Amino acid sequence: MTQPVSPPRDSTDKVPSTGQLPAWRTTVARADVRTLSLLGVLAALIVVGGITKPDEFLDTRNLQLVLTQGSVIGVVTVGMTFVIMSGGIDLSVGAIVALASVWATTVATQEYGFAGILFTAVLVGVGCGLVNGLLIAYGGMVPFIATLAMLASARGLALQITDGATQIVTIDSVLDLGERDAYILGIPPLVLVFAVVTIIGWLILNRTTFGRRTVAVGGNAEAARLAGIDVRRQRLYLYLLSGLCCGIAAFLLIILSGSGQNTNGNLYELDAIAAAIIGGTLLSGGRGTIVGSVLGVLIFTTITNIFALNNLQSDVQQIAKGAIIVAAVLVQRRTASTT
Repeated sequence: MTQPVSPPRDSTDKVPSTGQLPAWRTTVARADVRTLSLLGVLAALIVVGGITKPDEFLDTRNLQLVLTQGSVIGVVTVGMTFVIMSGGIDLSVGAIVALASVWATTVATQEYGFAGILFTAVLVGVGCGLVNGLLIAYGGMVPFIATLAMLASARGLALQITDGATQIVTIDSVLDLGERDAYILGIPPLVLVFAVVTIIGWLILNRTTFGRRTVAVGGNAEAARLAGIDVRRQRLYLYLLSGLCCGIAAFLLIILSGSGQNTNGNLYELDAIAAAIIGGTLLSGGRGTIVGSVLGVLIFTTITNIFALNNLQSDVQQIAKGAIIVAAVLVQRRTASTT
């Protein structure tokens, strides 16, 4: 008895059609939707600013100021995004920025000029990140507790170094970077540094084994360990990265303000975490984008600028930021429940 012969398959019909997109295409589609949504929110804010204060908000100098102010917290947010994606948190970023800025602007440090200030700021940031990483990765401390302790300690040490006084920078090569003459094609140097950090962060997250390991640790630390990833070492590296970003941000803040103060970086932890969440980074870890975090920074910076131009009180700004954070978390939970 002869068996029925199936009709020949076309060469393009290698995978049966199931009506569903592959997982990677679904992920990309969701990322594109989030990015477009954030761009829409940013565009809406620009329209609001242009309507309420057209002469002031749309002025070139004001737009440069928005980008410059966003650059400092933006660099911190890049490091924070990696930490949160791994399932951790860093509450000490603002205090680390303050400590690095005052340590780098002491009279003894300024004797070594530009290089001395830059090297000290970065070294202090990395050193604080190392302490956080060791306590969390190898000391078994909860990230919330470890970084909260660092927050208190770094703030206290910054106050002790300055004795409550402002430390003025006297190095011309540092101060000149904040002047308009140093702008490149109308772009402030601080914005260029932020752009470079963003690009490097994006490449590390999306094109390296380090980035894939970060996502794996945040998604399921035990599964990552069984897959051969040294979870403790990876977490140590992530807090080192966060500290490095804080050191760079401290140097940018020194350029922007021309001084070092123990109050620098106040509430940076709130802004960095909020920007990352707005950008689509899950607080539980395992998902996030550098592009989304950068757009989150620009959204918050633009909101702050619009409020300032319209003479709204700072407490109103904080209330608005809190409401945006709650809304973002609710959206994340709704998105997670439908996947």
